[in-house]
Amino acid sequence: MKNIIGALLATLIFPAFQVQGQITFPFDEDTVSIVREGGQIYGSLIIPHYEKKPPIALIISGSGPTDRNGNNPMMTNNSLKMLADSLAAAGIGSIRYDKRGVAASMSAGIVEIDLRFEDYVKDAVSWVEFIRKDSSFGKIWIIGHSEGSLIGMIAASQISVDGFMSLAGPGESADQLIKRQLKAQPQFVQDQLLPKIDSLKNGFTIDKVDPAYFALLRPSVQPYLISWFKYDPQVEIKKLLIPIQIVQGDTDIQVRTEDAELLKTAAPEAKLVIINGMNHIFKPSSLDRQENIATYRDPDLPIMQELVISITKFIFDAD
Repeated sequence: MKNIIGALLATLIFPAFQVQGQITFPFDEDTVSIVREGGQIYGSLIIPHYEKKPPIALIISGSGPTDRNGNNPMMTNNSLKMLADSLAAAGIGSIRYDKRGVAASMSAGIVEIDLRFEDYVKDAVSWVEFIRKDSSFGKIWIIGHSEGSLIGMIAASQISVDGFMSLAGPGESADQLIKRQLKAQPQFVQDQLLPKIDSLKNGFTIDKVDPAYFALLRPSVQPYLISWFKYDPQVEIKKLLIPIQIVQGDTDIQVRTEDAELLKTAAPEAKLVIINGMNHIFKPSSLDRQENIATYRDPDLPIMQELVISITKFIFDAD
């Protein structure tokens, strides 16, 4: 009832638009930045014309050179931009940002051999601190996508926020994820790489790496992998004493529904949402790999509204 009343009041104060029978709210978007070691990290702040103090979500992107919009140099899909815009239309503000070394935050990049997983966590914590300085917002949420799920849940254990959401977040440590993916490779590849993954898991770098495997195990990335392998999402999510929602699409070819179930088992009070026909970047797709991958290069294909509805409902129900 509170949410309905809030929405009705908002329509009296702010001009709302009608889209397919639903009330949506206009919003403003500004470029913002924080100063971190190495330089400035840039992001987009969206402020919806909804309430005096709308809730706000920090949206953390996944692995690799993924920018604030969910894109990378090889593919454009605008998944995170669509998510932020959709949440804003529902009355939820957000900040999404280019990770250090990516897009507008390129100058804040750390030399690869010096980069650690904890750097990304500290950046997320700094963004929450940035949000806290703005008294125009209400409750603060962290939404982590893919690798951003682990970053987000660790950040949420280090700084007070009002809730956490995992979108397509792995349910096992990164070394286990990589080893599982390697099972699809020929046996001779597994024989060479699996012991090296175990070595990194135990905190030891590898002296000799076949150049054929540099993409995964080049010497300069090994310290980062060691720092990343230390964290188990099932352990980290248990530390959170705040509302949690775990969302997973059942046509995701990168993260399994089993991962979401592992997180749910580790955090029994969390709400688990499985969305039929949604892939890793929130787009509608079948499990056909060619069709699925094609969506990663389609910036006009909308994200699934079931995702937006589930997030919006969870945030406002917890308000």
